[in-house]
Amino acid sequence: MTGERVRAAVRLRVDGEPVEVAAGGTLLDAVRAAGGDVPTLCFDDRLAPSGACRVCLVRTGRGVAAACTTPAEEGAEVRTDDRDVAAMVRRVLELMVERIPERALGLPTELAAVCARLGVEASAFDLAGRGLGRDDSHPYVRLDADLCIACGRCVRMCDEVQGTFALTMAGRGADTVVAAGAGGPWVESDCVACGGCVDSCPSGALSGPVSVLTSYATAGSTPAARTSLTLPSGGRPADLVTRTTCGYCGVGCTLDVHTRDSGILAVTPALDGPVNRGHACVKGRFAYGFVRSPDRLTTPLVRRKGRLEPAGWDEALAVVGRELARIRDRHGPDAIAAISSARSTNEENYLLQKLMRTAIGTNNVDNCSRICHAPSAVGLIASFGLAGGTNPAEDLDVADCILVAGANVTQAHPVIGARIAQAALRGARLVVLDPRRTELARLADVHLRGRPGSNVAVFNGLARLLVDRGHVDEEFLAARADGLEELRELLADYPPDRVAELSGVPPDALAAAAEAYGTARRPAIVYGLGVTEHAHGTDGVRTLANLAILRGAVGTPHGGGVNPLRGQNNVQGASDMGALPDMLPGYQRVDDPEVRGRFAAVWGTPVPERPGLRIPEMFDAALAGRVRAMYVFGEDILATDPNSRHVRAAIDACDFLVSQEIFLSATAQVADVVLPGSSFLEKDGTFVNFDRRFQRVRPALDPPGQAYTDFDVLRAVGGALGVDLGCPDPAAALAECGELTPVFAGISHERLDREGAVHWPCRALDDPGEPRLYGTAFATPDGRAHLAARPWLPPGEPPDEDFPYALITGRRLVHYNSGTMTRRTPNLALVPGEHLDLHPDDARRLGVGEGDPVEVTSRRGAVTAPARVTDEVAVGEVFLTFAFPEVPANLLTSAEADEVTSCPEYKLTAVRLRRA
Repeated sequence: MTGERVRAAVRLRVDGEPVEVAAGGTLLDAVRAAGGDVPTLCFDDRLAPSGACRVCLVRTGRGVAAACTTPAEEGAEVRTDDRDVAAMVRRVLELMVERIPERALGLPTELAAVCARLGVEASAFDLAGRGLGRDDSHPYVRLDADLCIACGRCVRMCDEVQGTFALTMAGRGADTVVAAGAGGPWVESDCVACGGCVDSCPSGALSGPVSVLTSYATAGSTPAARTSLTLPSGGRPADLVTRTTCGYCGVGCTLDVHTRDSGILAVTPALDGPVNRGHACVKGRFAYGFVRSPDRLTTPLVRRKGRLEPAGWDEALAVVGRELARIRDRHGPDAIAAISSARSTNEENYLLQKLMRTAIGTNNVDNCSRICHAPSAVGLIASFGLAGGTNPAEDLDVADCILVAGANVTQAHPVIGARIAQAALRGARLVVLDPRRTELARLADVHLRGRPGSNVAVFNGLARLLVDRGHVDEEFLAARADGLEELRELLADYPPDRVAELSGVPPDALAAAAEAYGTARRPAIVYGLGVTEHAHGTDGVRTLANLAILRGAVGTPHGGGVNPLRGQNNVQGASDMGALPDMLPGYQRVDDPEVRGRFAAVWGTPVPERPGLRIPEMFDAALAGRVRAMYVFGEDILATDPNSRHVRAAIDACDFLVSQEIFLSATAQVADVVLPGSSFLEKDGTFVNFDRRFQRVRPALDPPGQAYTDFDVLRAVGGALGVDLGCPDPAAALAECGELTPVFAGISHERLDREGAVHWPCRALDDPGEPRLYGTAFATPDGRAHLAARPWLPPGEPPDEDFPYALITGRRLVHYNSGTMTRRTPNLALVPGEHLDLHPDDARRLGVGEGDPVEVTSRRGAVTAPARVTDEVAVGEVFLTFAFPEVPANLLTSAEADEVTSCPEYKLTAVRLRRA
């Protein structure tokens, strides 16, 4: 034991046993360290202790104390077995429950367990309770007020973890109970349904839905009837808990899925989840009902005489194999293109890109990062060397300034949004760059409300102020960065007044933001699609990265770095696995002969050397007759890609379309063959989250009916093309990928099952991985970070006289992406349809009131949506999502795209409005 450890520890005795706890620890920590236990009711490891319930009392030399709040002192003697204290605790508990209904004892709760432990029986309870009633208005959070013991855990969970402050304690005396908002129906409150209050409630007063989603009993659903593919036998034991990773956004929350008889009872966030730490959002926690939706695809479909009809696997695979081989052999391998899935596992993405490069012989494979975060990969590689965020999520907890750029984090990435909000509430400075007044913008010290398309000007303006005010790390720049002089010359053109002209950000706000970020000791940057989805998105990433380089806030112990927030659960992993037209797994260039040779040696076939087509180029090539077939895996491109009419025309121009999906999406409806796949709750493999963390995904259910895992479907498609893809299971696929990809060489299913999560790069089995990158050198060819002198350029489609409004598209909390999954859950009761966010001044100008229909027209089409009048958007700007097919926002969006990566300009479309 080192001297430092002695100074940092407190030694005491619990029931005669010597224990040691960290300085600042409590008597409860000491009891646990001794292997003991005392009852608690108001305590939750995720919360600051309050000592409200007084059932954790222990005897010390100073008297009786609440173990959860009393600091451990050197040399203290603690007794947990004192009879007088036990009698005191029992009396406290009897007083607590004397007006609680007797039925509380029949619930599987902490309260019932503590009563049983202390011998408090039914006679101590009231027979009927206080008659305070129930609130069942919310689909996910139900209140039985009679069961509330006023411990306050739910309120503190909402305040200290979620940061929504939606709950309070209402009433007086023995009638004090939790209430949402002003006491109206729960569903009308500010509750965001993260489920934290439900998880924390010790008495059953707050509960969530507990349901068993029974599996389909369709013909041919038994393993014996599924002989075309080799699968593990179905059926799982009752009451199984499966640890997996959430399949919604890219935060990477660890979830426990509770199942019985092939159905889901509940999903709960894992307390030891490395990123979420016992927290979740409404989607990950509750929106799982889609897995057994009645319209789930359970059998292949083949188009016969213009209609999609059910087919067996043998027929469907034969059609896919025959048609792809025919087109490959007649028109060449580059006449076929594939779009891989950012919602599927790393192993499935690895297999699809291998299928295209070996069985077809083309590099025409891409994934949806092309239309969201391709500028991140290119920009971060150019600035730092690797295509991923620089720091782990944990660094947000110690940052003293967080710059959030182009990300509505509490809506799109709620668990990280809550983490940022809590950091701000603890005193970290918060700077938000966003054209909308988001929740974090309302909380921010500085809100830079720039016009859409002005990011580069604002970032250059901030950099100018950092340089002018001496807020740069000259030593870091001299030792570890290049490009400063060229950047200085460019920044001369970005004084605050000019930045204000270009962006609408007032000079004083720009100065305040520069001061907050420039004077911080541990500044951190997180950003989202509001940076990347622009005509100059790569420039946005590069100029944002400039700020961290100037401050020496990346690759150093005192910097929180630069992290992109990924919109889908495996956007990072899909690209990591080589589902890209110019990169093999691990971002190894396909035009490098040495790299191709290494893959060819393992795959047993040459790798095509010419880079393939990006997603937008695939559509253009289809219209030009060069692409004749497309394989679309897990993406609804007719709903999610810009300029939907252009996408539909490209699909119609193809001879053959395969859709591998879990629902009959808009894209699947026009396919020639539809192959049913698996949801994230039925998959085995791994995801990579936004901070480069590999985490395990494990199947809690079998796919329904005759559906199979996507991994097995892809292997079967390879077989239909006459190619054995190898990789008999997902573990083997990741192992093969690691053999070929140095940065993943130390990552395996076995290791993840043992350790939980590993960050890449991880180059060997004894390599711990790199949560924080670039500690000794950057991964660029010269080992240095590279500043980028990038001028502001006008957006691709700015508003004009004919189309005077700026349309921004994005997400809302309750629904995910195109809504394919969340619209098939009770989330639909929370937000049943789309609405157009419109500023009050614009609403008055148009003669529009709340809920009135508004027609939104761009140069490509028109949609109609009811108005939501709000100051969350600025004058002249409106907002839509694409979660509802009845308001297909991507009919409006343009083909304008980032000039470097082809990422579409979703965040700015010129539109006009009229009252419909």
